[in-house]
Amino acid sequence: MTSETSAPDSAAAQEPHTFQVDLRGLVDLLSHHLYSSPRVYLRELLQNAVDAITARRSEQPDAPALVRLYAEGGRLRVEDSGIGLTEADVHSLLATIGRSSKRDGADSLASARAGFLGQFGIGLLACFVVAAEIRVVSRSARTPGEPPVEWCAREDGSYTVRTLPDSARPEPGTTVHLTARPGSAEWLAEERVLALARDFGSLLPYDVRVGEAAVTALPAPWDRAYPSPAARRVALARHCQEQFGFSPLDTIDLALPLAGIRGVAHVLPSAVSPAQRAGHRVHLKGMLLTDRAEELLPEWAFFVRCVIDTDSLRPTASREALYADETLAAVRDALGDRIREWLTGLAAGDPERLAQFLSVHHLGVKSLARHDEAMWRTMLPWLPFETTDGRLSLEEFARRHPVVHFTRSVEEFRQVAPIASAQGIGVVNGGYTYDTELVERLPAARPGTVVAELDADTVTAHLDAVDPREELALGPFLAAARARLDPLGCDVVLRAFHPVTTPALHLDDRSVRHEQARAEAEEQADDLWAGILGSLRGSAPRARLVLNQLNPLIRRIGSLDTPELAVTATEALYGQALLMAQRPLRPADSALLNRAFMGLLEWAAPPAAPLSPQPAAPPAAPPAAPPGAASPGGVPPVNPQEDGR
Repeated sequence: MTSETSAPDSAAAQEPHTFQVDLRGLVDLLSHHLYSSPRVYLRELLQNAVDAITARRSEQPDAPALVRLYAEGGRLRVEDSGIGLTEADVHSLLATIGRSSKRDGADSLASARAGFLGQFGIGLLACFVVAAEIRVVSRSARTPGEPPVEWCAREDGSYTVRTLPDSARPEPGTTVHLTARPGSAEWLAEERVLALARDFGSLLPYDVRVGEAAVTALPAPWDRAYPSPAARRVALARHCQEQFGFSPLDTIDLALPLAGIRGVAHVLPSAVSPAQRAGHRVHLKGMLLTDRAEELLPEWAFFVRCVIDTDSLRPTASREALYADETLAAVRDALGDRIREWLTGLAAGDPERLAQFLSVHHLGVKSLARHDEAMWRTMLPWLPFETTDGRLSLEEFARRHPVVHFTRSVEEFRQVAPIASAQGIGVVNGGYTYDTELVERLPAARPGTVVAELDADTVTAHLDAVDPREELALGPFLAAARARLDPLGCDVVLRAFHPVTTPALHLDDRSVRHEQARAEAEEQADDLWAGILGSLRGSAPRARLVLNQLNPLIRRIGSLDTPELAVTATEALYGQALLMAQRPLRPADSALLNRAFMGLLEWAAPPAAPLSPQPAAPPAAPPAAPPGAASPGGVPPVNPQEDGR
């Protein structure tokens, strides 16, 4: 038996429904998630006004281009001489969230879209972040014979539309009236409006004013004509101070005509961390898009702050950041090339300014040189490195030393630098960021250069050997010292080196430290892991305690007649050498250092010899009692003259 289920009525199944929008919820979404601050409301108003003027001028090139803002008593009025709206436009555009005349079809100005700032259809809603009511009065330039139309919307989502008499708006254009929400009147105060308008709109192409105060200041500072290069540098430095709050070390022109980008990069006057996020100012067709653009430049260019105006980069929906696409990546690389060219130009024509720059920002250039072979070769004679000869470029250091030795950590360099310098060994401190990587790449940039990591064998080989007779005389002491430090994985050798004030030197390398860490982990592990770690045991060279035979203290310790004291002194020398090398102390090292310290105190302050017993002194005779006084037993003494005997 077969059962059949009838299909539902197709007309009922396809009946369309309309989404309902909670405007209050949408405003909350805009204010707390899409936009970073209520201040963006003014940018959206300026943006709409500028786009309206751009649209009108695409049809009427001689049309006026004016934007006026008036703020008073918790109200703001924004007037523009733009294209205006008809009643049909009001219903279609203002009352439909997401609809934009700048994004829709050919009948709605799509032909001029490339000149518009906003294209998402949500800009006017940003005003509800600060306003309880928005009233728009507009007259279309396309149909100047039609009366003005008024659109009035409230934050509860309701709106009204009506036509007005001609006197309400005699000329084409639009006027937007805002009434502040409770607690938001400060955003509509005249001083705040002027500050925001200048921050957002100083580079806009039209005449914008707040009351009588000018907002726009064209041409941009980097495009203006100046009487001399010095005057231009002063003006751009002043602009940097106004925008970023610092006086730049130098200013780099950033011009990419094919990408529609103009601007400058200001060099920071002091060093900053590479991890510090840069905040660049990006204007889109004159309107400030963001003052916190982080992806505009390559990571290595963290030593500059940029101001640019572009018409090619895409904004995100909030228009507060740049959209990460191929265009942004190409622009980032091109701007990086401009900074490279500036550095190369300094190296070729202004070495004094380059040296001044590198004294502050060598870290950024080193970061660039890691990936740019040409830049590495260009900067090789200029980039400073810490060496045993002082701060030098690797070019100069390699000319002085046939072999360029380096250490991988600052601690290793601090340990061996005085000794190596006294022995004529040239060492570069590779412990700073990027330095080891660049030193290892030195032979590629300077063919024929020999680079080698400094190890214990190299240092020991450069120390002077001791006369065999003197070493033989110290044989018992050295044997006892080696036996004491052998469990710690450390050999003891005797050498003569400078400075004489250094009694002992602890030398090891990375392989030694790795083996020590493995052995320590093996001791603390359970049977399973101990077996695994034991299988990894290597034949790495052991650490060395190098005793300085020229040091008077070593000579005195070697001539001690008390073996126990000599061994204790050896432990103290080992601990002191570890501390001077800034090596982390293992538990065994800490125990040895504590034992040596206490042992030396015992030798310095031996316990006192016990006192011999003394015979007891006879008891002292009691003092004579005065006449009439009671005896110790309480009986008064007898007066012989009163005694009848």
